[in-house]
Amino acid sequence: MSVFPLSDKYKAFMKHKARVEFLEGTTFAGKTTVGVVKFMLKVARSPKKLHVMAGLDLGTIEKNIIEKENGLQDVFGDLIEYNSKGKGNINLPHIIYKTPEGDKIIYVLGYDNASRWKKILGGQYGCVYVDEINVADIDFIREIIIRCDYLMGTLNPDNPDLDVYHEFINHARPIPPYEHDAPTELRRMLDGEPKDDWTWWYFSFEHNKTLTEAKKKQIVESLPKNTKIHKNKILGLRGRNHGLVFSTFDDRKHVLTKAELIEMLEDNEEKMTYFSSGLDTAYSSNSDDIIAMVFIAITDKGKLLILDEQVYNNKDGLQIAPSDVAQKYCAFLDKNCSEWDVFLKDVFIDSADQGTITELKKYKRKHACIYNFIDSYKKVTIYDRIVLERGWYHENSVFILDNCKVNIKERNVYSWNEKKDNTPEDANDHTINASQYAWIPYRDKIGINHKITQQRKGKK
Repeated sequence: MSVFPLSDKYKAFMKHKARVEFLEGTTFAGKTTVGVVKFMLKVARSPKKLHVMAGLDLGTIEKNIIEKENGLQDVFGDLIEYNSKGKGNINLPHIIYKTPEGDKIIYVLGYDNASRWKKILGGQYGCVYVDEINVADIDFIREIIIRCDYLMGTLNPDNPDLDVYHEFINHARPIPPYEHDAPTELRRMLDGEPKDDWTWWYFSFEHNKTLTEAKKKQIVESLPKNTKIHKNKILGLRGRNHGLVFSTFDDRKHVLTKAELIEMLEDNEEKMTYFSSGLDTAYSSNSDDIIAMVFIAITDKGKLLILDEQVYNNKDGLQIAPSDVAQKYCAFLDKNCSEWDVFLKDVFIDSADQGTITELKKYKRKHACIYNFIDSYKKVTIYDRIVLERGWYHENSVFILDNCKVNIKERNVYSWNEKKDNTPEDANDHTINASQYAWIPYRDKIGINHKITQQRKGKK
């Protein structure tokens, strides 16, 4: 019998009782390996004799669940007997599972074969396990979930518009100890009406105690960045087929430490000549939208440098009001002006939030601060901003300091809206918007076009 170590979160999962459980997360997180063990233990305790295990097709279930290392045959050994072609009066593939409560029958079927899975309809089942439930026949899920006492589904994140999310997965919730132990992009999508006793779990590489650092590195480096499969399987985020907005952004090329930035500027005999800042606001305590402050610089050779960020989220219980933002934003500006030894006057605020702009101007009058709070210029459309930035990434004219963690994360997950042409998702964009407010007034000074303009002026 195979034995493998469990992380604390998997231990909590094994002990947790629920009627429906969904296990979502990165590839190689151990969801299937641990999930099927819990499923088998639930089967052993169930008063019912008949149960169901479903996957893409019979061969996939055999390879990925029954026969693999740490699979059912490894873990349960002689306690199970797999009959791929049926046996006796049971014509369907099935597992005979010897338990203290007597033999249990687990039907094994592929949801790719509707004619086969429809043969089990009409029965009542104790436990149902659905592997890769995100790609399962939605009609199968609708039928089987009402015919069982317990259902478990595993999945890697996928297109968030799939019916399986809206009808089932988004109605589940994480348990309190782990309700924040997942990317906010995923948690915000759990927006269906909560159903009693439906639990959602998020597992990643860090929860798989059998995964070595070398193997993790191999997995991460095997998939190309800025693709849907990388977003789904490595970042553990749902994403559409249209892919990432900033597909030319590469952490390895565009993210620097402060020391690396200073060295780069010295090597290029380059100076930071323009400084600016942007503020994007969102005050809701019922969403993951953030208040984002970003500080930038532009060099005399046309490079855009994103130097610092500060973010707040009222959902975390902070309850920040526009008057609070005024004080915090000025403190943010003071800190960066001092750190970079610069004098900054004009900063740019989300023009849609006149309440915050009013508070900033009140703060300026009361405290005599030096900053001019200017409405962001939005005649440069979101699409045009994206086109400009994509070009700058391609020519290596944008660099982000590694302390801007939210900005870096947003650029790795910001995706196109599948339902609208040339339109990104309204998500993962708050520090991106703030940085855009900051550079829009100086956009003609960034990138190759800036260099060409300067050359032409020099010839005159």
